[in-house]
Order: sequence, then structure tokens, then C-alpha cells
Amino acid sequence: MKKIIHVLTLFLTLFISFNTNAQDILKSKDLSTIKVDYLSDDDLAKISAQLKSNNATLDQVESMAISKGMSQNEFNKLKVKLAEYEKKNSKESKEKDSKVKKTDTDSEFGRKQEKIKNEKVKDSANALIFGSELFDNPTLNFEPDLKLATPMNYVLGPGDELQVSVYGVQEYNASIPVSVEGKVTIDYVGQIAVSGMSIEAASQKIKAAIARVYSTVRSGQSQVSVSLSQIRTIKITIVGGKQPGNYSISSLATVYNALHLAGGPGKNGSYRNIELIRNNKVYKNIDIYRFLVKGDQSDNVGLKENDVIRIPAYTQRVTVEGEVKRPGIFEMKKGEKFSDLLNFASGFNEFAYTASVNVVQKTGKEFKVHDINEGEYNSYQPQSGDVFRITKILNRFENRIKIEGAVFRPDYYSFTEGMRVSDLITRAEGLKEDAYSKRARIIRLKTDLTTEIVNVDLGAALSGDLNADVELKREDIITVYSILDFREEYVVTIDGEVKNPGEYEYFENLTLNDLVVQVGGLTGSASKRVEIARMIKSDAIDDADPKRIELIELEITADNNEQIKNFVLKPFDVINIRRMAVYEKPQMVTVSGAVGYPGKYVLANKKETVYNVVMRAGGLTSIANLDGMKIKRPIKEEQIETLERIDLNISKNDTLKGKLAKKLKEDLKFATIPVNWEKIVKDKNHFSNVTLFPGDEIEVAVYNEGVKVTGNVLLTSEIPYRNGKGFKYYLNAVGGVDNKGWKRKAYIIYPNGKADVTTSFLFFRSYPKVEPDSQIVVPEKPERKKMTAGEWVGIGSVISSLALLIVTAFK
Repeated sequence: MKKIIHVLTLFLTLFISFNTNAQDILKSKDLSTIKVDYLSDDDLAKISAQLKSNNATLDQVESMAISKGMSQNEFNKLKVKLAEYEKKNSKESKEKDSKVKKTDTDSEFGRKQEKIKNEKVKDSANALIFGSELFDNPTLNFEPDLKLATPMNYVLGPGDELQVSVYGVQEYNASIPVSVEGKVTIDYVGQIAVSGMSIEAASQKIKAAIARVYSTVRSGQSQVSVSLSQIRTIKITIVGGKQPGNYSISSLATVYNALHLAGGPGKNGSYRNIELIRNNKVYKNIDIYRFLVKGDQSDNVGLKENDVIRIPAYTQRVTVEGEVKRPGIFEMKKGEKFSDLLNFASGFNEFAYTASVNVVQKTGKEFKVHDINEGEYNSYQPQSGDVFRITKILNRFENRIKIEGAVFRPDYYSFTEGMRVSDLITRAEGLKEDAYSKRARIIRLKTDLTTEIVNVDLGAALSGDLNADVELKREDIITVYSILDFREEYVVTIDGEVKNPGEYEYFENLTLNDLVVQVGGLTGSASKRVEIARMIKSDAIDDADPKRIELIELEITADNNEQIKNFVLKPFDVINIRRMAVYEKPQMVTVSGAVGYPGKYVLANKKETVYNVVMRAGGLTSIANLDGMKIKRPIKEEQIETLERIDLNISKNDTLKGKLAKKLKEDLKFATIPVNWEKIVKDKNHFSNVTLFPGDEIEVAVYNEGVKVTGNVLLTSEIPYRNGKGFKYYLNAVGGVDNKGWKRKAYIIYPNGKADVTTSFLFFRSYPKVEPDSQIVVPEKPERKKMTAGEWVGIGSVISSLALLIVTAFK
């Protein structure tokens, strides 16, 4: 007893050790006790998870496992067992996924079938052959419907699987496959041979065998159900298809399903004489056209093991082109007529000429053309290679006539023999009120297809005069004129002080009041003076009278659109409403900076000066810079347009003019006018006391004792002003110019907008005077292209040549 307890204790210890090591195989220090044969699926799952979490394979940890005591033999066992586990686990995962993805039909009926895949390739070469599209479309596969009840005549064979159920007092349920020997094995019943039997006969045999074992089945207390749960796969052979070969397909598959898998007939394959060969005999001739034309599936029979589908070459094909509903290449059987071919092509379309068909036939050595009349359609037998061309009907009408113009319903109408002009006008609902009754025109197509004009006295024709009521012909075009067609379009023009000046349509008895109201009335600036220009009409030229037009001057009440004395206008009159002599809206300028009352001020008179406006603004304050006053004047659009029109005599590729215009529009926007206030105070007539324009802005700078230094200097800064210090002092105060600075072109901008530049004479340079609140600017040196070594060599050679020439001349 003690020995048994000792053995059990040792076994449990080893098992716990195995389990612990299996759970942490990568971290355990001792693997010598692991026995792979005792590892469970859970242990293997943990090992696999460890390897995946460490992103490693079993081969990568081999050296580590052996170094920790695992024998090479145990490690090899672990590799095999782990590989088998992962393969098994992968298979179960796939089966689980497939069960999840099963359709509602599969889950409902429970019948399974191996999925048969076949990639379809679009056959562009045979696209015109009638029927080829049936096998190119991947959505058409003719697969058997697994949800249908099992056919009672279905013959069982190896690979099928039966679902046998006993229910009632006793219960039994199992899925039993048909073995390769053709038998099914049922627990406690034994083996039953079912191969070659129909499902109905096999069911009766199985029920009888079960009844011998289960007493409740014999007594009727339990029932037996036999159904087909899995369908076997059979082998067939297809010859002559686009993809000939042996195919594994469902035992419920049909001929069309097999043909679709093989891609249908090949390039020269027949669509109408396909043979299904069973037991070395032709079991069925298949004509696909019966299905395509009539939807008849009588040829779509079921297949059996080792069936052969043979697709022979076609016997004769013809081509149908032109105006049929389904043009293409069609296969014909012996004895079929053109009417059958027309049926295959779904008949003529709506534009086809059906009286006869042109066919190009092939003889032994050349082509010939034959016309088939409509009466021969049911008797003509197409020959192999025939090309039938169905043409369009003619683009002409056999009974068309047209009326246009001043009738209520201008349109095309049907023509009948003996029809006259009055008949057609009656059909067009009669003449309009504006119809011109003196004349109508007929454009007539003659027999030689040239045209002629026939004039009709419309009034006489409608009054019953048969001579005037011309008899019409096919394709006549009758035009009824309108009196409005002969009337000139009259207009009048109004300009000046009205709301909407422009050109307006003239009406009879149109007056000046009517036109003023039509254009929206007078503006507030309209004067009482109106000038009307009227054209002069005369049959004779009077050289003594130089006038081109007649001028009429009127006086109106400017504030009233309805004038007491109304004036009747005539066609083409030009009316000008003059502007008042004095009518100007108040215009303003702006004063900003160091003044008593900055803001906007109205220009009180036409020659308002700087001094007047500044004094109206309260004069200058104590902090104003007397040398820092300037006027900013907006640049007008006309000035920019003038610049763009000026020819600067520069090349077409030069962008100078465009840059100038862009700078004025976008950057500057204002022109600066310097103002010398001290001079203006002493002399009001000084040129600085300029006359202001609307929109001007007077800026009075606040006194600033600093001098700004900007541009290409070492330090952009503002230096305190020191009386008596010159230009160089301020440049040196910011560290001087940088390596790009152009010192001799430096300039200064004074507070009032004036500027001054550095000048030089010989070796002497004169710098401008510096004042408080000025700005010194040092520009950048222009880039200069350095001379290359080749250019220096060229200059040297020229100098050498000149020196040699001079020496030679003085010898």
C-alpha cells in the first residue's frame, strides 16, 4: 500500500512539474523533467501562445531549451507534436469560419457540397458568336440548387453521406457516409449495401434493417428518417471546349453546369450538336439554341460518373450584320431557313429595310451577291459562310408636306393626292391675325430633285379661286408671311440724367413722358434742358444745308416725371437729359496726426488749400513736427491705365511696365506730396500750399528726435538725433554697412516725404543733411556677373594683339 501511495505522489509531482514547465517553457530554469508525451492540448496551446507573444519560433528556442536540460529526443517530439497541434487547430479554425459564413440556405437545409471554382476568362475573339456570352458571364454557373428536395431517383454512390434518424420511444441520429465498397455502417445494425440504388430504395432497405434491431420501429412506436446530407463528387470529361479536361463536379450537376465550367465550346466548337456520351453511347444531343431562343431546358440533363461531353466542330455558320436586334455569328443546322436565322437574331429592328435582304455568298473560287425578297424568307436555306446585310430604310418620306409661318399650327402634315393650299391651311388651324394675305410661297421639289418657287395669292386662294388655290405635291414647303416680318425694328435712345439710360424699343405714339417713366425716372441732378436729335429724311440731297440731323431743344420740370407739355417721339430719336450746371455732392479730405481736431473735413470751396483745412482742424499742436507734414493722394485708376498705355520702348520679354503697374495698384496706392508748413505760414501763396482733392489725407507727424537707419546695415536701429552730426555718424552708430550694402547709393527720407541721395564728384562724396525723424536707407548692391577665366584669356589676347600692332606700326 505504501508503494502505491509513493508512486501516486511521484506521478502527481511530475504532472505538476510538466504542467508548470509547459506553462512557462521560455522562462523555466530546468526543463529536464518535461515529458512531451504527457502534454495536453491546453499545454501545447500555452506553449504556442508563448512563442507568438515573444515573436519567436520553436527552432529559434531550441538551443535555449537544450541548455536548460531538455533532451534532444524530447525536443524533437515537442516539434512534431506542436506542428500537429497547430495544423489541427488551423483546420478547426477554418471549419469554424466556414460555418460562420454559411448562408441561410445552408444552415436551413443542412446539405453540403464541395465548392467548385473555375475562373472565367472573357472571350473577346468569339464575342460575336451567338451563345458565347452564356459561358463568359461568371454570375451564370448553373450550379445545382442544394435546397431542393432530394430526387427520389437519385442514385447513391461512394462519397454520399446519409442522415439516419430514429425518433419516438427510441432515438438514434447519425451521419453515415457511403464507403468505397458502397455500404453504410449503422451501429448495432451492421453494414447495408446501398451503392447503385436510388435514394428511395435505399431508404426502404435501411428502414427494414433497423426494424429488425429496434423493436419499437417494428411496432410503430418509433419512426425512421433517411435523407441525403452530403452529396458526392463525380468525375466527368469534356472534349472540345475552351478548357477541355477532366472535371470533378457535383453528382447533382447538369450538362450546362459542366459546359460553363469548361468555358463553353471552343473557337470552332458547335453550339447545336453537343453530344453527351454515357457508357460509350450517345445518350443525348444538346442544342444550346433551344435554351437561348426559347428558354427550353430539356437538354439540360443530369450527369453521372464517367460521362463524356463531346463538343464537335461546327458544320456551318453565317453572319448577320446591320439592322437586326442581335447581330452576330450564328450556327445553322441542315434544313433551317432564313426565317429561323431571323428568329435567332430576334428579328429586324425598327429602322430595318425589310422588303429584301442582301447576302454575300462564297463559291468555290470567289464571292457573289444575292438578293432575298421578302417572299423567300421561309424558303431560302443559308449556306456556310453567308454574310447577310440588313440595310436601313431610306431617310425620306412618301407623304410628307410642311407649312410654316403665320399659321396657328405650323408643322409637318400627311399629304394626300388632290390636296390644295386651302386644305393645308385648314389643317393648320387657319391663318394668324398678322398673316400677309397678298402672297404665300411654295418651295417645291421637282422630279430631278432640283427646287423651284411657286407663288400663291393667299387671299384669292382662301376666297375660293381654284386657279389661285394651287394643288400641292409631296415634300412641298408652304411659307405664310407675317406683316411683322416687313416692319423695321425701331428704337429710341435716352442718355444723361436718368436712372437707366440706354436703347429702348419704339412704339407708335411713344412720348417723352412714357420713355422717362420706362427708364425709371429722372435723377436728382437732371436739369430742365433736354436735347433731342432726330434724323432727317429726304429723297433729294441739299448741298446748301449742311445739317446731318435735326436738333430739338426742350425745357422740362426737372423734379417731375409727368410733364404738362408732352412730346411725341419718332423712331431713332436720341434724347439727352442734361445735368445741372451746379450739382456736386460734398467731398471730404482727412486730417490726421498732431492737429487740434483730427478727422474728416468737407471741401468748402473748389480751391480749398492745405492751410485752410489745417486751420479748420484747430491748427498744429505743440508736439507737431513742422518739417513732418505731407499729403497722401490716392492713385487713380486712370493714372495706372495711362502708364499701361505708354510705350516705354522696352523689349516684349521685359516685365518692367507690369511691375510698375502692380506696384502702384497693390503696394503704393498713394502718392506723397511734401508740405513746407513754415513757408506756408509766411506766404499763403507758397507752392506748398496746394489745392486739395477729394480723398486726400493730410498727415502731421509728431516730433521725433530719433533717426532710423535701415537697409543693408549691421543693425537696423533708431539713433537719437544730434545736432551737427552728419550722415556717416549715423551709419557708424549702427555698425556700418554689411557686405551687401551699397554705401555710395545710400539715401535719406525726410518726415515730410521728401528724399535726398548721396552724390559724388570725382573723389569727393557729398552726403545729404540729416534732420530729426528722418530715415536713412542703405540699398543692396546689384549682382554682378564675374568674368570667367576664358573671358580674361580673351581680353589678354586682344591686348597682346593691340600691343603687337602698335610695335609693328612704330618700327
